[in-house]
Amino acid sequence: MDRIEITEVGLRDGLQNEKTFFPTADKIDIGNRLVAAGLHRLEATSFVSPKAVPQLADAEAVIGGIKPVDGLVLEVLVPNERGAKRAMAANVKVWVAFASATESHSLANSNASIKTALERIKPLGELAKSAGAELYGSVAVAFDCPFEGQVGTAQVLRLAEAYHAMGIRVLKLGDTIGSASPRRVKELVSSLQAELPDMQLILHFHDTRGMGLANVMSGLEAGANRFESALGGLGGCPFAPGALGNISTEDLVHLLHLEGLSTGIDLPALIGVGKLLESRLGRPLPARLLRSEPVGTLYDLNASARASG
Repeated sequence: MDRIEITEVGLRDGLQNEKTFFPTADKIDIGNRLVAAGLHRLEATSFVSPKAVPQLADAEAVIGGIKPVDGLVLEVLVPNERGAKRAMAANVKVWVAFASATESHSLANSNASIKTALERIKPLGELAKSAGAELYGSVAVAFDCPFEGQVGTAQVLRLAEAYHAMGIRVLKLGDTIGSASPRRVKELVSSLQAELPDMQLILHFHDTRGMGLANVMSGLEAGANRFESALGGLGGCPFAPGALGNISTEDLVHLLHLEGLSTGIDLPALIGVGKLLESRLGRPLPARLLRSEPVGTLYDLNASARASG
């Protein structure tokens, strides 16, 4: 638990909600700078239909442009067999299948029922194996659905068990609309660990209501050591009304380092990449560490304002 693994999702989940196309060359440049700052796991893009998410129409180019280094793992979302064939051609070694915990969000997010979504995923395991890749499972709206409200633990467990039956052993839990609370995080993580002890969990929090880092702490207390975050706190879900940005990678790394946990990430370098992304998007991003200095920064007393009198 003294080493935490972070998956940077800014290039996919962060950018997918952007209305203006972010240039491919800039995506690649940001990706390579993140790797240089110590991020060695990037969810780089998605092999969904370009019609569904135009921002990610350059998936192959982005994958091909990020320079391989020792230990670097690139992940891509793979919704179906068509996406799997693209992942195979691009030689990506981690595929992420996704399904929703509620029927309403499943219809909005994948235009299919949960049952149909899972049927689409079933063939991906063998395809991944033949390509020497690993298939992960992801659960969207694992805590609350914008259409149906609170999601029960049993609903998430059913999806987790379906993934487990397919041979999937890594599960991402998505707080898609940023509504999770520390108590509920601990309860869900503990329940899944008890029922499926060989399933590795990755927690993916959005910071819509400012509870993201509190939920990270709760996840840590429950034994989770893998998290996802986005540079600058960018992001949202185009198919979930009310969803705002992810927890920011800068703020997450800062918190973990203050707690004495290792990430292998150079925080000042990471903040520099966040500021570069901010300038290229042309607007301020939510990350606190883009507005303030890390804890421990000292200032020159003589250059500071003083009370008079």
